[in-house]
Amino acid sequence: MKRRLVIWTVAIITFCVFSYLINPFDPLWDGYPKSSWQTIVEDLLWVFFFSAIISEVSISIDGILNRLLPWRNRTVKRLLIQGGLQIIGSILMVIIINFIIESTSESLPEMDSRKEYTLLGQWVATNIIISLIISAFNTVDYLLANWKKTAVEAAQHKLRASKHKQAAMAAELQALKLQIDPHFIFNNLSVLSELILEDQQLGYEYSEKFARVYRYLLVNSKKDIIALEEELKFLESYIFLIEKRIGEGVVFKIDIEEEYKSMYTLPLSLQLLVENAIKHNQTSKSNPLRIEVYTLPTKELVVSNTVLPLINKPDSSGVGLTNIIARYDILGYTKPIIEKTENQFIVKLPLI
Repeated sequence: MKRRLVIWTVAIITFCVFSYLINPFDPLWDGYPKSSWQTIVEDLLWVFFFSAIISEVSISIDGILNRLLPWRNRTVKRLLIQGGLQIIGSILMVIIINFIIESTSESLPEMDSRKEYTLLGQWVATNIIISLIISAFNTVDYLLANWKKTAVEAAQHKLRASKHKQAAMAAELQALKLQIDPHFIFNNLSVLSELILEDQQLGYEYSEKFARVYRYLLVNSKKDIIALEEELKFLESYIFLIEKRIGEGVVFKIDIEEEYKSMYTLPLSLQLLVENAIKHNQTSKSNPLRIEVYTLPTKELVVSNTVLPLINKPDSSGVGLTNIIARYDILGYTKPIIEKTENQFIVKLPLI
């Protein structure tokens, strides 16, 4: 509304100034100071009425063209069409208003036809000038708004790209940490050496799964998204290592609908969530940690685990879960949902 008031004000000022400049020696101007207040108020109301109509017609023309023929498509064609429509609109408006006045008013003074046409021409010229000025004002405002919008979008895109790069680096760093984590490697190599002594075939199978886990980390840690089917194959190998290391202290249940396996998720997301569950909970044969991975009809991948808090909680930076949420956000996907109850910790990952 403020913008409209500014446009109306510009139209009123232009109307008055241009009307005077067209014929400054008209006796009408000399008689104005002697006119009654009623006459002056009536004239001002008419000026406001005409200016408001001119403004609205001009705004409407520009608005329609902004939708049908934006400036970025054909600038010269848009300029010519806009100018032509403004002129035609101004002429039609004068003809219509003049016809209404002549049809409804019975006390109009008799006027020489030559003077009448002169005044009509001056009125048309004034309206055209006002329409073009308002159109120019609207165009500048429209172009400035679009320039500002484009600048903001470019800045946001640059910011998102920067955040994306940071998140990718964080994910890669997390994968690299896992690859060189002495404690993780020591545990798995210890289990491997024991298995080789007890059962060479099982030891060979364990080493194959162990190599597959690290191969997956090296190949896929830099990807943005990966097929759920691929992530599940990796999880199968990772679970094998966990079960041989922890034994019956952890129980897994995987229930994935076939129709969702072709959809996508973030690489290493399942591994990070499973690792997070084992890191923060007890794993005993008498009361095993239960981890479930399943899908919902809402196209969500769910990882839930029972809550069995450790007596001595380990130091945690929260990189795993935070990293997953940040990557979903930066990539523009719906954020994961985290639900925590007294007995369950649930993470719902939207499938892509």
